[in-house]
Amino acid sequence: MVENTEGRTAIVTGGTGGLGAAVTAAFLEGGWRVVVPWVAEAELERVERREGLELVQADLMDPGSAAEVARAAGPATRAVVNLVGGFAMGGRVHETPVDEFEAQLRLNLRPTYLVTAAALPAMLAAGEGAVVCVSSRAALRPFAGAAGYVTAKAAVLALVDALHAEYVGDGLRVNAVLPSVIDTPANRASMPDADFDTWVRPAQIARVVRFLCSDDAAVTSGAHVPVYGRA
Repeated sequence: MVENTEGRTAIVTGGTGGLGAAVTAAFLEGGWRVVVPWVAEAELERVERREGLELVQADLMDPGSAAEVARAAGPATRAVVNLVGGFAMGGRVHETPVDEFEAQLRLNLRPTYLVTAAALPAMLAAGEGAVVCVSSRAALRPFAGAAGYVTAKAAVLALVDALHAEYVGDGLRVNAVLPSVIDTPANRASMPDADFDTWVRPAQIARVVRFLCSDDAAVTSGAHVPVYGRA
């Protein structure tokens, strides 16, 4: 099936990162217009300027900035891909200050909530649209020393389920992908002795994300899709 993406816009948060650049490229190659928020000037050095790409400076922790991103995307918004998040390793729970725990919840949930909420009216008006959020295999297979991250990524899955329950009847689809270790320069630098061949490539995840936003996935919502690679 050849998908008609003419006139469709996707918001890709975190679109300047290791995974985000691949997701942005996948959508642009598929004929989408893509709106990518950015915060720091240094991020722009990682972005290849291409036709169909619009960069919007925005602090996605701020409701007003999230609303500006949605306005830039406009009424043609048909997809929201939430990639903003982060990981912090620490001690076990009794060794970890609650502020560090809450920081992981804020980082991994607040931008996802704000951008999705801001973009929903356009998709509701159109009667169609897709939201894809990034959780983690750690949400299902926790490991010690990352209670904040594990809890936050599990909460992303709960938010996906809640969004599915609230909006599937309006023609909107909401799904999650769950990576293991993604093969990015930052991960290679932090784990130089790992077997990189077992890690999942950003472009592989990007193709899954774009599929979940495509017409071919019109019957798929509320899914938690593993994208583990061989790791």
